[in-house]
Amino acid sequence: MINPFVFAQSLMDKLHTSLTLQSIVSLSLRLYLAPIYLMAGMHKANGFSNVVQWFGNQEWGLGLPFPTVMAFLATGAELFGACALILGFAVRWATIPLMITMIVAATTVHWQHGWQAIHDLHSPWANEHATGAMERLEKAKEILQTHGHYDWLTEYGNFVVSNNGIEWAATYFIMLLALFFLGGGRYVSVDYWIRRKYMPNSLPR
Repeated sequence: MINPFVFAQSLMDKLHTSLTLQSIVSLSLRLYLAPIYLMAGMHKANGFSNVVQWFGNQEWGLGLPFPTVMAFLATGAELFGACALILGFAVRWATIPLMITMIVAATTVHWQHGWQAIHDLHSPWANEHATGAMERLEKAKEILQTHGHYDWLTEYGNFVVSNNGIEWAATYFIMLLALFFLGGGRYVSVDYWIRRKYMPNSLPR
């Protein structure tokens, strides 16, 4: 008689070691993250002087040293990283500066706001700002319902209050970390074909 636990575990082991499935996971992560970093990098490039001021200003910005260099590195990491993820080229190398960027963003921009990216009073991670933020959101809704076209404004979604916490930066970091270990995947990455041509014996079988 087949032990159901052993059968289920054996199936999981086969799925875990499947290079095809690993490549699908890698491709999915790449295609998810690439447009995020492409848009972020283009936004920084288009307003580079403003980014430099924000990086360096002590009063209303981040107060970072060498703001021009830091802004250039962040912009370059995001633009190069996005292209690398799309092509599957130097994927593991590209994830390193992107992970550093996420650490810097989490610790300098988002850390003081706690975990949540969007305010939610029912979340166990709701901080002391959540109550006041939700009160302001309800007041804003009342004003819009009274003086605005509220049904039209909310036709495709409800209003929310951004908490600007570390949630998204942490999520992207974890996804990048997974890509660091997975690599670009097979067949649909430039890395695979370069390795196949120059280092065929190193390819997993």
